[in-house]
Amino acid sequence: MHTALTFFYHLTIRLGFPNYGVAIILLTVAIKVLLFPLTVKQVKSMRVMKELGPQMKGLQEKHKDDKLKLQKEIADLYKKAGVNPLAGCLPLLIQMPFLTGIFFTIRDTSYVGQPSFLWISNLAGSDPFYILPVLAAITTFVSSQQTMADSTAQNRMMLLAMPLFIGFMTLRFPAGLGLYWVVSNLVQIVQQWFLYRKPAVS
Repeated sequence: MHTALTFFYHLTIRLGFPNYGVAIILLTVAIKVLLFPLTVKQVKSMRVMKELGPQMKGLQEKHKDDKLKLQKEIADLYKKAGVNPLAGCLPLLIQMPFLTGIFFTIRDTSYVGQPSFLWISNLAGSDPFYILPVLAAITTFVSSQQTMADSTAQNRMMLLAMPLFIGFMTLRFPAGLGLYWVVSNLVQIVQQWFLYRKPAVS
């Protein structure tokens, strides 16, 4: 991540506005483009999950007193539809090494030649106006809402809890990491909006 971030920082130098904030944005976009095939797979999986919603509810009603039978029927339903319910988590899991690498890169201020970005005086420190944590929470909510397969009580709770958790963590982490998360969410939202507009392909 240090090498990649340095590359994009040098690119901003060549473009005439050396800034690590811009370099983080460029790096984030590059990572999201790289992971776009996984996003396509995620959206396809979530669309199928939504289509299976009525059948899922029917199975839950039919086998509400037999959890083992319910699990088997749901597994068979997923298998027949050719969908993996864990596929929606894959892009997030793949991003974790990138998040970790960027965290340690930004935290080491010796890497930050131009530490300021817009209202943030030091990307290795926290956001003094809490703008990034709020944006991180909002964009996480929107991105998660786009892919929510069904509106069960558990999913609605996760839809609210995850953005709050991300916003809280962004308060404690370097602002540069918050910038990465916000830009990553924004790109994800655009990608998902575009993919969900396309007709489903069986």
